[in-house]
Amino acid sequence: WPDKMGRVIRCQRKGAGSIFKSHVTHRKGAAKLRHLDYAERHGYVRGVVKQIIHDPGRGAPLATVVFRDPYRFKLRQEIFVATEGMYTGQFVYCGKKATLNVGNCLPIGNVPEGTIVCNVEEKVGDRGSIARASGNYATVVSHNTDTNRTRVKLPSGSKKVLPSTSRAMIGIVAGGGRIDKPLLKAGRAYHKYKVKRNCWPKVRGVAMNPVEHPHGGGNHQHIGKPSTVRRDTPAGRKVGLIAARRTGRLRGSRKEKDKE
Repeated sequence: WPDKMGRVIRCQRKGAGSIFKSHVTHRKGAAKLRHLDYAERHGYVRGVVKQIIHDPGRGAPLATVVFRDPYRFKLRQEIFVATEGMYTGQFVYCGKKATLNVGNCLPIGNVPEGTIVCNVEEKVGDRGSIARASGNYATVVSHNTDTNRTRVKLPSGSKKVLPSTSRAMIGIVAGGGRIDKPLLKAGRAYHKYKVKRNCWPKVRGVAMNPVEHPHGGGNHQHIGKPSTVRRDTPAGRKVGLIAARRTGRLRGSRKEKDKE
């Protein structure tokens, strides 16, 4: 009913953009692997790490790597997510015939099982989309040579089957251990999110008035209804634990469910 309607709540306004857009002005550029060309599919190409730079709003450092163009007389500069142990002046090799060294980029079908990789392609040629946050890595679990597929354990712990020709960098992403140190004060959190996007400070729903949030109002701060909502809830009501499979603390030891 129109007279029953509250305000458009925060999570609805975020979808429209405007003040909730991400702050990308000072960023260094998209961190991607090389464009997948003939040289990488059949042999390898050598690049040199020119510098390792900080990218605002990203926990992991980036590396600018310079390759010779295989077709024209010129240099091509790429921006990679830096792996831990990379240094300026290092030679990195990309391609099917590259050796298994930290910082090199090769198809996940060509690395042995148990290899720690990062910046993994989900689809062949998408130039890296999995395990790119600081300190993250994926593990190559097993190869299926008949179907040309490789099982990979993702940072979340789940396992995923990827094409064996999708590439990955060897090693873990640099900048690990970033969240071990607490932010300690509000000013640090302010600057952390100022360079990312407008998502801090976050007012709790129970601290609002009923017009602004389904959890608002009441003489004590309480939700007053289940905090779980179903997946097809209307937008203004869709707050709390959306389509929760389970709630509460994680208790007991996790059993490794490996359906192989």
